[in-house]
Amino acid sequence: MISFKQIGYALAVERTLHFKKAADDCAVSPSALSTALAELEKQIGFSIFERDNKKVLVTPLGKQFLEKARDINLQMNDLYHLSETQHAPLSLPMSMGVIPTIAPYLLPRVMPALRQQYPKLKLHIVEEQSHVLLDKVKNGELDVAILALPFAHDGLLAFEFWQEDFYWVAHADDVSAKKKEVVCKELQDQVIMLLKDGHCLKEHALAACKMKPGDISDTFSSTSLNTLVQMVVSKLGTTLVPSMALGQLVTGNTALRAIHLNEPGPHRTIAFIIRPNYTGANNIQLLMTLFRACLAGESNL
Repeated sequence: MISFKQIGYALAVERTLHFKKAADDCAVSPSALSTALAELEKQIGFSIFERDNKKVLVTPLGKQFLEKARDINLQMNDLYHLSETQHAPLSLPMSMGVIPTIAPYLLPRVMPALRQQYPKLKLHIVEEQSHVLLDKVKNGELDVAILALPFAHDGLLAFEFWQEDFYWVAHADDVSAKKKEVVCKELQDQVIMLLKDGHCLKEHALAACKMKPGDISDTFSSTSLNTLVQMVVSKLGTTLVPSMALGQLVTGNTALRAIHLNEPGPHRTIAFIIRPNYTGANNIQLLMTLFRACLAGESNL
């Protein structure tokens, strides 16, 4: 009989196309994973994967099998989550994905209150880019993801809980940094450094400034907001930072100034993303309330 564990192993190999990486993801030895999949292929009577020392390929029949296996995996996860309705709120394990331009600025503000109010919650957190997290939510690898909108999330539900604007961050010696507000036209002659392609923050910043990719500096790009801000300190250019990150990146640094981008907003919206049939939707509502309170600076939770 095919086991749920074997299905999970097969889906992990499909995702990574690498037996060692799949074994690491599943927290088993490569030999245990390989043995389980060999037994699975023996049971179904055909090969799911073609493998040699260099690569792993999915066979045509394997693709059909894995498509059905994903559906089974989601349904089994939903069955397990049904027990949540019989337990205290946020008392069972939850897996959550968060994008890099939110995680370091949101989590330190909400985790202390979350631990205090829901001490039984065991939260597994994954930091990845938006498209990766969406795939993981769809496949049942994650219960929920926290993303910045607008971002296409077809087939999934979004629960918005926070909105924010961008701030233009410049060196304190910059004459324009003396202003309290700045508009797009005033940034046309500035060297603006943004994150690399693939980060939704770059698209949101460009949209807020009514700019195209060719309008910004191509001399430096990064995967980290902190690195961009340090480049501003070094007078290599300026950047755009969401208000959520100002406390960590700018506040207290006398070499920097943060000026509100006075363009129609909000410039980005923060939301929980879940599957339509996710049985823990009530828990998401509780998280939304707590996160809003923390971000608003409320201490009496």
